[in-house]
Amino acid sequence: MVPILILIVVALVVFVFLNKKKVVNETPAATLNYKALLELHIPYYQHLDADRKLLFERKVARLLADITIEGVGTTVSDADKVMIAASAVIPIFGFNDWKYRNLTNVILYPDTFDSEFQFEGENRSILGMVGSGYMNGQMILSRAALTKGFSKSAGKENTAIHEFVHLLDKADGATDGVPEILLAHEYIMPWLKMIHQEIHKIEAGRSDINPYAITNEAEFLAVVAEYFFQKPNELKHKHPELYDMLSTVFLQDLADNDVT
Repeated sequence: MVPILILIVVALVVFVFLNKKKVVNETPAATLNYKALLELHIPYYQHLDADRKLLFERKVARLLADITIEGVGTTVSDADKVMIAASAVIPIFGFNDWKYRNLTNVILYPDTFDSEFQFEGENRSILGMVGSGYMNGQMILSRAALTKGFSKSAGKENTAIHEFVHLLDKADGATDGVPEILLAHEYIMPWLKMIHQEIHKIEAGRSDINPYAITNEAEFLAVVAEYFFQKPNELKHKHPELYDMLSTVFLQDLADNDVT
């Protein structure tokens, strides 16, 4: 009987210690200085007017209240939290009310990882992933890729936005490149036709879109969405029909307001 009581006491001590350590290492979302961090790290936010900046801050705060962000092999900074939240808000900023009901947890790795979720060793090439099956509701992101996506060297690419667009695509039950919850029925066939036409151009070397887009329709949507949010002027100039369709999908017209 006594050994059992000792074990219980030890377990309680360990539980309290671990939870105390977790609180010390995390900044509560309510105390984050969203405005300063957004002004410093998020070019998209920097181009908004005062009223829309306030709306963006509120959406960021709501997102951070709804999900948990954990670091594995790395410490999650306040800047990391704000960059993750901004990546979620940017694709849905044109909608009056949106909640990522298919996300509960974001896991931040220090860098690339493999299909077994290992971030050490060889064959690590994955920058981000939306979980399925037993990983449903989870997203894994490379901290290095997250940071690069909001840097001056990002170009057309932003891994975190890419993954949140996958979540939007998945909201209708299928990650298939056709976000039916956002795209009116009459646009579905023109959108699919546009995808396949552009894939042929990429395969022929006649497109500046990242070749990863030819993987499948879902990856095409996520890749061109990165382009749309990172370099809207360039996308509109080089791919006007694609730009117009994405403006319809995301309810945003960003041309003449490049974020980088």
